[in-house]
Amino acid sequence: MGKCFICSKIDPYVSSELGLCSNCIRERPQEVLKISERVHQISRRKYGLPDAPPRTEGGVVCNGCPNRCKMGEGERGYCGLRKNSGGNILPDPRLGKLSFYHDPLPTNCVADWVCPGGTGRGYPVYAYKKGPETGYKNLAIFFHTCSFNCLFCQNWSFKEDMRYGKPFSPEELLYLVDESTSCVCFFGGDPGSQMPFAIEFSKLAIKHRRGRLLRICFETNGFMEEELLDSAFELSIESGGCVKFDLKAWNEDLHRALTGQSNRVTLRNFARLTKKIELRPEPPPLVASTLLVAGYVDEREVEGIARFIADLNPDIPYALLAFYPHFYMADLPLTKRDTALRCQEVALKAGLKNVRIGNVHLLR
Repeated sequence: MGKCFICSKIDPYVSSELGLCSNCIRERPQEVLKISERVHQISRRKYGLPDAPPRTEGGVVCNGCPNRCKMGEGERGYCGLRKNSGGNILPDPRLGKLSFYHDPLPTNCVADWVCPGGTGRGYPVYAYKKGPETGYKNLAIFFHTCSFNCLFCQNWSFKEDMRYGKPFSPEELLYLVDESTSCVCFFGGDPGSQMPFAIEFSKLAIKHRRGRLLRICFETNGFMEEELLDSAFELSIESGGCVKFDLKAWNEDLHRALTGQSNRVTLRNFARLTKKIELRPEPPPLVASTLLVAGYVDEREVEGIARFIADLNPDIPYALLAFYPHFYMADLPLTKRDTALRCQEVALKAGLKNVRIGNVHLLR
């Protein structure tokens, strides 16, 4: 249970670490953002990460993501991986700081209810079976960097992992793509700050499969350079995979308070991809999701996001995911079942045709 520093509200749906309620964030942004910025700074310094994207005069600009960090000698970028060393951005963007594992299909994927691996949609062009691809597996590549700083991050441990181990080249991991691997999913962290590796590995892996199916998927916050995003989407469309956008909040001030970043680039990139859906409408190449962070991401946020998506293309699948307390919001409760159901109803009324509640085992 936390207390809002602005209105003094004490409630189990107020994060004690953030110390701000959702109403004050929406209604009094100038007052709350200074508080939220301080919380983000504290959470990042613990892992040796910069408070904000550096803007050092005379520094070298990294073009790896829209943060466009300008780093002085020896300075690290916001992602924590890139560094200015002698006027060069290191490590080589073609190298990936990551971990990996195989998941048997069907797996707990954000898009599992519409993707070929979970349903057989697109068979026989994009799926090995008419139903779930039992007997096959997904190669999960988990990046140890992120361009956001979500206080509710469900995979926050990457902040610790990123400090250890060496980056991999795409060629070093090709052995992971064996005969029973039918899809690759890049997530994390987020692939947005390591897209050159992801794209190069995908191209090599598809060639390595010598004509056999290998779907390429990305699960991302959508905060990436347009050219890299286009390349990723083309790979997904051609291979039968999909790009899954995690749309975290509709209100920009709430988005900033929760993630440390604006949602403008994400929304612009999502809208950009909707124009390309017609290149392969089936199985769905673009999927959206929202984590229902208790006390913060509610019906108001879902309605805004759903209307945005529906205005672009009402057929885009949308997943509402139950929240598990983590990281700097570990004291919040689980998502309530009735909240999830109301959010689903709101999204359908907003014009979307395919809305699903995920992680139902977490609902209370």
